Amino acid sequence: MKRILLAVMLMMAVSALAAPVFRTAAATDEDPAAAGRKAAEALKAALGGVEPQVVLMADCFEDKENKEKALAAVTAVFGRDKVCGGATYGMFTQAGALTEDAVGLLAIAGVGVSVAFEEKLGAANLTLEKDEVALTAALRSAGARLAKKLPKAGKGNLLIVISDAHSPKNQLLLDGIQSVVGKKLPVTGGSVNKNAGQNWIYHHGKAHTDAAVAILLSGDFKLAQAGRQAKDNDAVITTAKEGAAEAATKLGRKPIAVLAFDCAGRKGKLKNIGDELAAMQSALGKDVPLFGCYCAGEFGPADETDADKSMCYGRGWHVMVTALGAK
Repeated sequence: MKRILLAVMLMMAVSALAAPVFRTAAATDEDPAAAGRKAAEALKAALGGVEPQVVLMADCFEDKENKEKALAAVTAVFGRDKVCGGATYGMFTQAGALTEDAVGLLAIAGVGVSVAFEEKLGAANLTLEKDEVALTAALRSAGARLAKKLPKAGKGNLLIVISDAHSPKNQLLLDGIQSVVGKKLPVTGGSVNKNAGQNWIYHHGKAHTDAAVAILLSGDFKLAQAGRQAKDNDAVITTAKEGAAEAATKLGRKPIAVLAFDCAGRKGKLKNIGDELAAMQSALGKDVPLFGCYCAGEFGPADETDADKSMCYGRGWHVMVTALGAK
């Protein structure tokens, strides 16, 4: 009897450890090291002793020096090998939206995680207007190389891609990724700030340009996605609520977390930066862990008449919402 009881307790402990965990934190401070430290410490407290497999970081500081200070502060808490992400135009969590001098973090635990990094996409200084053939070949090749670095790349539940390839270049990168993983694997993520000197990808404690990082999640969880496009204040707010509501409804249960990769163009159309977040939370509730950031191109379902709704695309002017839930 004791052996049976011990075995049952062990199975329960393993099950508890394997439960998906998603936690968020964010902080703002004119001192980038202080912002990074505050966000990391808040995230560690929110995890309550759970060790994350990966920490996704977004920041909106100016200049590489400040970004590296914020990155160093986060990696000092979680380790260089666990932190990846990129420079954005702002971020939001369930606690609010921040658009300058800020760090946002998402911790993921209790799921399978594989991380791949491609340092040289070959897209720097190339434009679609002047270099379409070379740019297309470079990004498709880089996307394929990135995906091939992921073990069992097509077998995961969700692929998160953070890239230095703004819209519409992000579609070319995704074409390469999908040539390896297939077109049915759910993909989300976004492209980092495209402004000169701000387009940094973070991996292993360093900042890189002309690069991309991919995070493959697998495990005992479900997800549902929705994408919405808009280009004026009222439509941005309305579509944010619609996208969040659709993803949550399709999930069929209360989400344990929501990811929202949003367009900086949409952000620029808002009269009040908090209105889009409020619209999402009107559909999701304010207690659901929410990680969002403003990007220069997003990955997810395209809000277009001729788009295949079972596929993901690289687009601009979208908010791409992914709701995650326990099975």
